[in-house]
Amino acid sequence: MKTLSVMLLALTTSLVAVAQDKPMTTTYKIDNTASTVGWTAKKIVGGHNGNVSTKDGFLTFTGDIITSGEINVDMKTITVADIPATDEYNAKLVGHLKGPDFFNVEKNPTAKIVIKSSEKTKTGLKIKGDLTFIGKTNPIEFDAVVSKPDGSVTAKSEVILDRTKWDLKYGSSDFFKGLGDKAIDNNFTLSVNLTAKK
Repeated sequence: MKTLSVMLLALTTSLVAVAQDKPMTTTYKIDNTASTVGWTAKKIVGGHNGNVSTKDGFLTFTGDIITSGEINVDMKTITVADIPATDEYNAKLVGHLKGPDFFNVEKNPTAKIVIKSSEKTKTGLKIKGDLTFIGKTNPIEFDAVVSKPDGSVTAKSEVILDRTKWDLKYGSSDFFKGLGDKAIDNNFTLSVNLTAKK
């Protein structure tokens, strides 16, 4: 009987130790007021940059690893930063970006990143997931630098995307000839700075 009690005590102690060692799972909600998404697109000569606002989303961590998440972006908020707001070409370019040649925001008002997994790297996390915009979904992966100060999360990354994979072909010399210096690079960059809180 004494031996059985000792064995049960040892088993209970082991189970408690395992439970204590298991990383906690915590979900953080995206703070739209503290999060920014910048975009940069280049042409043969020059280029443009601007911003777009997050709409909502979350990041779920198990320990220091992002196990799932979703980031929704309001495409109707797209702006151009390199042309003065008072310049009439600013409004013209924003209208063009929102129109059917580019993001067609009336038909596709939201872009969405769904995070499926991540793994540690020397500098942060390698994140894998899907990006849906302009009505099409493709897999993406990118590196992020993540920190968790005082019950919140910050995540920063540069995401380089080939727009033609989402059938965004306007101004691409791969599909249209004779564009000259008006050709637009297929790749564009998103500079993502997220803050999320419990």
